[in-house]
Amino acid sequence: MAQELRIGHGFDVHRFRRGRKLILGGVEIPYDKGLAGHSDADAVLHALMDALLGAMAEGDIGTHFPDRDPAYKDIASGKLLAQVLGIMRRKRFKLVNADVTVVAERPKLSPYYLRIRKSVAALCNIAESRISVKATTTEKLGWTGQGKAVAVTAVVLLSR
Repeated sequence: MAQELRIGHGFDVHRFRRGRKLILGGVEIPYDKGLAGHSDADAVLHALMDALLGAMAEGDIGTHFPDRDPAYKDIASGKLLAQVLGIMRRKRFKLVNADVTVVAERPKLSPYYLRIRKSVAALCNIAESRISVKATTTEKLGWTGQGKAVAVTAVVLLSR
């Protein structure tokens, strides 16, 4: 039987809110605001989970982890990712690679790329060389450019 390859794309956006920690890719980033959300609002892991679920044609994170469910209130997104990876294993898929782009005017994320990359690789139990993390700005345009929000895109390749 021939190898099956699947591509998935994920997107997530959260606005900034005072009084919360900024968590991206399972890493706490020093900043005066965090991201608003029902869980820890880790937009990197949320976009990654949506990409994984999309590649498997398994819906989205809102379907699997509804924000109306108190069980997910303030939960670490790494725990949700573990459940998505469980679905992936049950369906016999393997993550080939992931490419993540964070869209944010601030904070500057380049000093944290390696830590985020290591964290995501560890959470996914995959070599760091198969995880790409980078950031860009929107040149002060829109909510991300005005420093009001963070957006993240993720693309994954799965095989089975």
